[in-house]
Amino acid sequence: MIQSTTIISVRHKGRLAIAGDGQVTLGQTILKQTAKKIRRLYKGEVLAGFAGATSDAFALFARFEGKLEEFKGNLSRAAIELAKDWRLDRALRRLEAVMIVADKENSFLISGTGDVIEPDDGIIAIGSGGPYALAAARALIRHTDLSARDVVLEAMKISAGICVYTNDEIVIEEL
Repeated sequence: MIQSTTIISVRHKGRLAIAGDGQVTLGQTILKQTAKKIRRLYKGEVLAGFAGATSDAFALFARFEGKLEEFKGNLSRAAIELAKDWRLDRALRRLEAVMIVADKENSFLISGTGDVIEPDDGIIAIGSGGPYALAAARALIRHTDLSARDVVLEAMKISAGICVYTNDEIVIEEL
């Protein structure tokens, strides 16, 4: 498990929201509290978030954006091609990160083992605080009338209260 962050994506009531915390740790030391781990890609039409090594994530963002350009914004195709390259390319295989990517229609988790996973319920969470945020988001959607943005915010707050690798400096992007 990557011990580095929490990123959550929620598709709810016709909206998509992705949130990430701002904490960067090295071992047991907090190095930064206001990092931005969520990015808008491909003319602002795609949201992406990462958990893992920062330089690896930036390399993956650049590679993924290239795939989006190559496939004219087709998120599914770009995600599959990135996962294929990530798994097969000797240099990329060493990258230690996991990504969530989403547009108005699709959401995927992409990993270096070749996984391209689309959630059944529109909720994906990654990083060390991911399981806490995922559980919180599922409960909030089932038992409240909150918007996608409010669900990711509350789920992140809950995760930050449990996971030592997650803080409450939350960045949210929406589509």
